[in-house]
Amino acid sequence: MTTTRTLRTYRHLRLGYMPLIDCAPLVAAVRLGLDRKHGLRLHLHRQASWAAVRDKLLSGELDAAHALAGLVYGVETGIGGLQADLAILLTLNQNGQAITLSTALALALEQGQSLHDVLASLGRPPVFAQTFPTGTHAMWLYYWLAAQGIDPMREISVVALSPTQMPDALASGELDGFCAGEPWSARAEVRGAGRRVIRSGQIWPGHPEKVLACRREFAALQPEVAAALTTTVLEACRWLDAEAEHRREAAQWLAETDVIGLPVQDIESCLLLAAASGDDDTRLRFHADGQANFPWLSDGHWFLGQFRRWGWLPPATDDADATLIGNVHRIDTYREAAQRLGVAVPHSDTRANLLFDHSP
Repeated sequence: MTTTRTLRTYRHLRLGYMPLIDCAPLVAAVRLGLDRKHGLRLHLHRQASWAAVRDKLLSGELDAAHALAGLVYGVETGIGGLQADLAILLTLNQNGQAITLSTALALALEQGQSLHDVLASLGRPPVFAQTFPTGTHAMWLYYWLAAQGIDPMREISVVALSPTQMPDALASGELDGFCAGEPWSARAEVRGAGRRVIRSGQIWPGHPEKVLACRREFAALQPEVAAALTTTVLEACRWLDAEAEHRREAAQWLAETDVIGLPVQDIESCLLLAAASGDDDTRLRFHADGQANFPWLSDGHWFLGQFRRWGWLPPATDDADATLIGNVHRIDTYREAAQRLGVAVPHSDTRANLLFDHSP
């Protein structure tokens, strides 16, 4: 008697990521086999810069990517480059970034000097790095400086660097500070090159950070694949927040040479400290019962407002912004994925945002 073995056919997808702690949901999805559970095979490709993520996403070399939320809105509005239609399937995490200053400047702040006086003591324009011109790190850096009376468009010099290069540049004196995702602020502290002066979750508790982004046509023309991908990554986010032991396991994967390539204790300290300390609204969150993953429309309005604040976009009507954000945020896809997993979804597509200076 012969038996027939049925082989399951998987849809293969290429996903880009940067070597940061918050690529953990993509890595976990593959290591746990969640992609195969939902009919996919995800192939992860480490990238050298956010510009590379953007370019490969737009060219079709990548099907989807771990991306800065602000990068998506920047490409959508055509700021500083080609305009293209992108989509956000879900938010991968909230919080988890930091602004780091050189040790000397950080100590001066700790001793009670104002940021304005600390930077003026350099006798030259201070040099800060962010990771992408319209990215989240640029937004946190500019917002923090402006809240303390420093015009980030005129009073500092800003460069875009890969986060992996920032600790070395700070140590050599090329930079006075930077804003980036972990573990690169932690790495600067371990090296004695600098100190964190504020975490991004203290600037905006519960802020959106990385998102799962794809081309709009991919989401629109292949809705079942987009829903399966969203379900896969949402389940990985839930796993990461379920218990500390899961984050310890993820730290082992992230430490591998072809993922982040730093000592596992450095990775683990970022993941576990973030899980165990601080106010729940300010720490690194991958799921938070779905509150961290929902693609809130109000988040998009905040980014567009900041782009106009810095003179990158002309004034626009609320209706125009609402249309743009509604096209980018694939809320129906997210709701379908959440329903498959039994994840609660909010009744409203917007939320109240309150930053550290009490501004919305």
